[in-house]
Amino acid sequence: MWDYSEKVKEHFYNPHNAGAVEDANAVGEVGSLSCGDALLLTLKVEPETNTIIAAGFQTFGCTSAIASSSALTDIIKGMSLDQALTVSNQDIADYLDGLPPEKMHCSVMGREALQAAIANYRGEKWQNDHEEGALICKCFAVDAVMIEQTIRDNNLRTVEDVSNYTKAGGGCSSCHEGIEEILTKVLAEQGESFNPEAVAGEKPKPKPKLTNLQRIKLIEKLLEDIRPNLQRDRGDVELIEVNGKYIYLKMTGACAGCQMAATTLGGIQQHLVEGLGEFVRVLLPIEELQRRAAMRA
Repeated sequence: MWDYSEKVKEHFYNPHNAGAVEDANAVGEVGSLSCGDALLLTLKVEPETNTIIAAGFQTFGCTSAIASSSALTDIIKGMSLDQALTVSNQDIADYLDGLPPEKMHCSVMGREALQAAIANYRGEKWQNDHEEGALICKCFAVDAVMIEQTIRDNNLRTVEDVSNYTKAGGGCSSCHEGIEEILTKVLAEQGESFNPEAVAGEKPKPKPKLTNLQRIKLIEKLLEDIRPNLQRDRGDVELIEVNGKYIYLKMTGACAGCQMAATTLGGIQQHLVEGLGEFVRVLLPIEELQRRAAMRA
């Protein structure tokens, strides 16, 4: 279980400004469902004063992602666009009385959505758009531009720091060498040396192996984290079976016939991989696959 502050819990259970802003004239979208977190930020800006008079969000993600999005909309309402651009991901985390280190990437996502929305309003190309950067982490689609900028903005020193703030390196770990190269470059520019020993530090104690019952309860808890997002769209998900690395889910409500069900399952799978600390596959029961095939025939 993550050690969330009371304020994080408050914004998760009762998110502020959830949903799209009516007549929004600024839109910022970051993340992707396939990577487990996605945020759509909509703003209504008063043209004469360039003041943000309304802000709303739609987030698919964990507790920290929803709480960070909710906090961001509270922070920026009433600000001018220039003032809003000074809001950092650390400001979002501080507003929530802190985030677990492993969840700081959620505050980074909020900051980037804000920058994208303001660029959209001004008719500019978002300068932190990472499409042209060399892809470093294939598991979470994080490129060199994002990693380098996040290291600079947050004074990061280790691969673990980078994983906490961007998710890069948190999957198969094959990109750790690439992250180390970026850390070496940025720290050298600051007159510092990258210390490979700091990557590991003290070897963490191995996590105790969960019993089957404990593992199933953890999976159910992780599903509870994302269930509110599905229920807002009149959908839901039900755990059917756990067989080793294979987790079988049943989509219910509006999710049952949704064309985006595969994308939703991908997001759920990534959330479970992150929460369990192991690779798992999320699948639909065979009868559900047969039903969908019959519908397409």
